[in-house]
Amino acid sequence: MSGYSDGFGGAWKLIFTLDPDLYEIIFLSLQVTITAVIIASIIGLPMGAWLAVNRFMFRRYVIAVLNALMGLPPVVVGLFVYMALSRAGPLGGFGLLFSPAAMIIAQVIIITPLIASISHQTIRDLWAEYHDLLISMNATRTQRIRALLWDGRRALLTATLAGFGRAIGEVGAIMIVGGNIEHATRVLTTAIALETGKGNFAFAMGLGLVLIVIAVIINLAIHIVGKTERASTW
Repeated sequence: MSGYSDGFGGAWKLIFTLDPDLYEIIFLSLQVTITAVIIASIIGLPMGAWLAVNRFMFRRYVIAVLNALMGLPPVVVGLFVYMALSRAGPLGGFGLLFSPAAMIIAQVIIITPLIASISHQTIRDLWAEYHDLLISMNATRTQRIRALLWDGRRALLTATLAGFGRAIGEVGAIMIVGGNIEHATRVLTTAIALETGKGNFAFAMGLGLVLIVIAVIINLAIHIVGKTERASTW
């Protein structure tokens, strides 16, 4: 038990003494994850709304594929992104491999289907409710999508939170395309794996505690700002 207590004590010391290596990893993790969530939301939210509003051939199959991609193995995504960004790949000339940009690309691919699928389910219910009204107003498809996205903005925060949760905890794809390079591409999850393997449990637990705190704080902040839960009347 003393080893665990020493580890937790060292973890808190790293946090409260503002250890530069720890906070460098924290800021890079937030930068990569938040950027990926924003890009994925810009793509996924309108995509989900478009699928809910429009009717076309093979629509059901497209939705089924989108739902299946929610469980896309991150390691496979990392492999394909690695191959695309390597020197022999089609995007190798951009020199993005082993950079934060490569990690953002991998995370966007992983979480976009998740955000799109959840937003589709939300917008589908709203579309059933407002269908007649929007049709009677002669709203264009773009106007319908905008109206539904705006009206469902609070519920759609769930989709964004789900994407953030999956992105902040990602390891496999990030390790492959980022390389876990110190002072360059080392983020919270890859650093935890590395430090645990090295036996540096204090630093690993410090990173783990920070990861949990960040996830809780961001979730609470979004719920408070978005007012996703109404105050009780009791």
